[in-house]
Amino acid sequence: MTGATGFVGRALMGWLLDAGHRVHALLRDPADPAIARLADVRISRFDLLADAGDTPDFSADALVHLAWPDLDDYNSLSHVESALPASYRLVKAALDAGVRRVLVTGTCQEYGLREGALAADTPTEPQTSYAVAKDGLHRQLRLLAPRYGADIVWARLFYLHGPGQRPKSLFAQLEAAVARGDARFDMSPGEQLRDYIHVTEAARQLCDALETAPDGPVNICSGTPRSVRGLVEDWLTERGAGIALNPGHFPYPPHEPMACWGRKGA
Repeated sequence: MTGATGFVGRALMGWLLDAGHRVHALLRDPADPAIARLADVRISRFDLLADAGDTPDFSADALVHLAWPDLDDYNSLSHVESALPASYRLVKAALDAGVRRVLVTGTCQEYGLREGALAADTPTEPQTSYAVAKDGLHRQLRLLAPRYGADIVWARLFYLHGPGQRPKSLFAQLEAAVARGDARFDMSPGEQLRDYIHVTEAARQLCDALETAPDGPVNICSGTPRSVRGLVEDWLTERGAGIALNPGHFPYPPHEPMACWGRKGA
């Protein structure tokens, strides 16, 4: 498992261990206390980019690949130039070593500007370097699956929230603004519809997908659209926070549709 100490990885680790799996975590920092204190977790040092020529020990039934750099810059060319080929080499090395079940996380950004309920088989039209790289990796892995007789589950994550999220994410910024005692919170108009899912539920769905999903793409989502402004207002109400919202300060992101949500199932 790569990315075990990340936002999604920490949540997924708990589900995997509770389900009785033994996990071999490939980490840039093997001394990370968040993982080192866990029982039934084998730890090895591995850096997806720096160790591109090295092959980890793949004596396992499955590979879960979560690690991906530069998530604060969706338009960085590093997604295409570095993360994509490094991820392809990692998965291919696992298949060469005999692993026949793989789960890799993708992104709802692969659907691009498509609107409405998005099924796992909805055609992709990525708009950012990050989405192009993820979509490209998925297409490459689709070529590998039949050649190795492997099941490669491509799990597209929709919008996540929960503790430990990246500081630049919406709810992490909102939480920081409340903690600082800011008088107002600048945001987009907030009328866009999004499919937000708590990271714990996303991790549960990922664990289920690893164990039972067939070869191919799946959506990790709630299946329910909500306005971003409504979600923010609910978050503030639940916490009794009195910060004022300043909708319209930022424009809508040009790479995102106004209304999109995931459709569960095939």
